[in-house]
Amino acid sequence: MAGAVTGGLTARAAWRPRTVNAARFRKRSIAGRLRKWALIGVSMAFLTLMLVLPLAVVLTQSISKGFAVFAKAVTEPDALAAVRLTLLTIAFAVPLNMLFGIAASWAIAKFEFRGKQLLITLIDLPFSVSPVIAGMVFVLLFGAQGVFGGWLKAHDIHIIFAPPGIVLATMFVTFPFIARELIPLMQAQGKEDEEAAVSLGAGGLQVFWHVTLPNIKWGLLYGIILCNARAMGEFGAVSVVSGHIRGETNTLPLHVEVLYGEYKFAAAFAVSALLVVMALLTLVAKSLVEWKAHREAVAQAAAEAAAQTH
Repeated sequence: MAGAVTGGLTARAAWRPRTVNAARFRKRSIAGRLRKWALIGVSMAFLTLMLVLPLAVVLTQSISKGFAVFAKAVTEPDALAAVRLTLLTIAFAVPLNMLFGIAASWAIAKFEFRGKQLLITLIDLPFSVSPVIAGMVFVLLFGAQGVFGGWLKAHDIHIIFAPPGIVLATMFVTFPFIARELIPLMQAQGKEDEEAAVSLGAGGLQVFWHVTLPNIKWGLLYGIILCNARAMGEFGAVSVVSGHIRGETNTLPLHVEVLYGEYKFAAAFAVSALLVVMALLTLVAKSLVEWKAHREAVAQAAAEAAAQTH
């Protein structure tokens, strides 16, 4: 009898911890789900307040006076000139920054040299310098009273208050984006592939086109998209060097400011909608690049796993 009682007590003692542990597990699981949904809710509320609602306001206000007003605002000569100048700036700034980003990241990731850390610091400089200050620097360098102002005036070369100054200012504020995408990627990949190609007799350009570029193509495209998005919406540095000459040196953000300052709110929102559409297209391109890169990485991992299996 005593043995049966002792056995029953032992069985209940052994069962209780499992019951308590299961209850604790359920409580922790519920608490974890609550924290997860709370974080998701806070994130969605913040994004809605700071991103979705402003974009929705811009799009709705752009057509609030009707499509005729919208069409007139985006097709007037000054608006079309602003679109052309914005696209021209992107066409010069992004490819030049791409060349710099590839060269700088290749040098930093593949070679050891004195001043390497200084170069990395200088690449990050536009992130810490106000765009307005950057514009002022170009005015002090290339303006009429600047360091090179006399020489430029003697040779009838116009940089400040002209498209070249806008391109230079845009390049300054956007040149870290491509390099900063490529440097960690190329450092993670190492230089074994390039060294193997060189040992097989490949030249520098052959190594770049057939080894380096295929390995960095998705990171390069991602950096180009970010650089393009930043160049498209740059305001501060461009505002300083442009001179706000309507139809000549106003990009789309500057044209929006001019229209808003003249109380032409419908036209300002209509031109802003163009920038929103361009930003959304950039976002779509970014998502496609990320999807393609992820898909290629998964396929490569599957191929490597299959090769190891066989």
